[in-house]
Amino acid sequence: MKNYYKDLVNLPGIAGQEKYVRNYMRNHLEKLSEEVVEDNLGSIFGGVNLKSNGPTVMIAGHMDEVGAMVKEITKNGLIKLLPIGSINPVVAISQHMNVVIDDGTFVPGVIGAKPPHLLRDNKTAQVSSFDDFYLDIAADDYNHAKELGIKIGQQVVFENVYKESKDGKKIFSKAWDNRFGSAMSLDILESINKDELKCKLYAGANVQEEVGLRGATTSSYMLKPDLFIAVDCSPCTDTFEQSEVGGNLGEGFMVRFYDPRALLHQGMKKFIEETAVKNNIKFQYYNSLGGTDAAAVQLSRQGVLVCTIGMPSRYIHSTTSMIHKDDYEAVKSQILAMLKEIDWDKIKEIKQNV
Repeated sequence: MKNYYKDLVNLPGIAGQEKYVRNYMRNHLEKLSEEVVEDNLGSIFGGVNLKSNGPTVMIAGHMDEVGAMVKEITKNGLIKLLPIGSINPVVAISQHMNVVIDDGTFVPGVIGAKPPHLLRDNKTAQVSSFDDFYLDIAADDYNHAKELGIKIGQQVVFENVYKESKDGKKIFSKAWDNRFGSAMSLDILESINKDELKCKLYAGANVQEEVGLRGATTSSYMLKPDLFIAVDCSPCTDTFEQSEVGGNLGEGFMVRFYDPRALLHQGMKKFIEETAVKNNIKFQYYNSLGGTDAAAVQLSRQGVLVCTIGMPSRYIHSTTSMIHKDDYEAVKSQILAMLKEIDWDKIKEIKQNV
């Protein structure tokens, strides 16, 4: 896997505060694209083959990760947190988190966990919500926290410990959801044979997906795609239960045939399946309980052909998650294979197969 992936997961960027991720994306998009475009919310894309008379294809990850904001600084210098994105509060207990202050550096802290000695009366639960948390940044008091650079509204992200598994096939990291898709957009632009494209291609990443698919709503109005591919990590269930449509690590990319906000267009489903079979690319079906940017783009203008090419990932929306390198290869191969096929005739064929 290219350096884009490791570089991006190590950056901080909750919804609405993606600037460090966007700066990285812009720097590389400028090298890989004919033009770079950015909407008013901060979603950013690079375009290639823009003189083509073919349809416009848009590929998007999203830049934001789940995390928190500084909600309050207490008199004794502890930080109260406001969760940004869906996080089970239990996963944050005793975890290291970083407050990103105005100069871009980190103030480290830890979510304080009550020791068993203070829980013996069984009257006090360890945690039930983020309101129970205090992020301890080792400040002596309120004024000391302010001297360290802490302000209300700053982003707070989990400390990252990026590492490979012993067999070298899996990678642990925070923010695979969805720096993976952001990195894949750069990877595709670098890898695509532009002479084989019969479409205009924009690839990049949206903002604010984790708080309501907001960036995709505005960026799709800007780019007006004829076909949209969301690249996003999807949670595997294989650690906890075996399911034909729950997602398994190492079993190929996910065909998200259903989620609560988007039913996969049957012509798109047929196109994805046939492309994968023809190119011997491993895939699995996925029944999702959450949505992706595809749901927002689907309802743009008169309606858009959309799909999600899912990257299987264990433990997303927590302090760390795990992906498999074989699934990375499947996602990349599938997108490249689809791009070779897309022209106006293919768009017409997809629509007829509804």
